[in-house]
Amino acid sequence: MELKVLFFGDIVGEPGREVLRKHLPALLQKESPDFLIANAENAAGGSGVTESVANELFALRFDVLTSGDHIYKRKESYPFLERDPRVIRPANYPKKAIGRGWTIRESRPGLPIAVVNLQGRVFMDPVDCPFAAVDELLEQIRGRARVVIVDMHAEATSEKVAMGWYLDGRVSAVVGSHTHIQTADERVLPRGTAYLTDLGMTGAYRSVLGRQVDRVLHRFTTQMPAPFDLAHGDEKACGCLLTIDSESGRATGIRRIVLGDGEDGRARP
Repeated sequence: MELKVLFFGDIVGEPGREVLRKHLPALLQKESPDFLIANAENAAGGSGVTESVANELFALRFDVLTSGDHIYKRKESYPFLERDPRVIRPANYPKKAIGRGWTIRESRPGLPIAVVNLQGRVFMDPVDCPFAAVDELLEQIRGRARVVIVDMHAEATSEKVAMGWYLDGRVSAVVGSHTHIQTADERVLPRGTAYLTDLGMTGAYRSVLGRQVDRVLHRFTTQMPAPFDLAHGDEKACGCLLTIDSESGRATGIRRIVLGDGEDGRARP
């Protein structure tokens, strides 16, 4: 059986959630995906995720929400992160960190899918080695799920590419998040792992990574602090559609997705 997995990149605040509410239903009807994932570490007001925001995304049919270095920005979410296995934080955080770094959920055909969240170390806050962490996790997942999807939340392109090659043939897909810019290097690696350096952002593209342009320019041109308020305009939802053989766990394809209305008013496929 071929499984379809839809994965959207960093959702940034209400603009990101709104573009999903507007455009996701048509894509679901067209593609009939078996499993939906999104990175939601910026989904609540542009930083962190709350229980109410997560439930809003679950109502849109998302099965798992991944995250990254902003996952603990909202203290009110801590009990929820500890309780709900559908929201995960980077697995290479200290073992005492709130929440979990991976989860196994059932797809719509009833087959288990494992989702793993990792965080890079290059130009990021110090964390444990993501390569060692994923080795340990795959041993725990072995025999429980053949389809394994990895969100590599990292700044450096090289670290993401390295993780793709490191896991080629051992997981179904390695896709990157964090930089908010969708890359054009989607491919299936030689041993059957789908790869994309960055899924892109789900939010306002008349912005600098989802923040108001003038606020960010003020910071860059003066080196003075400025509030990075959320931007609005040219909202898009970016991600990818994975096709995976359920028997082998190997990817058979990966296609970039961009949803939204362009600034010229033309719908984007």
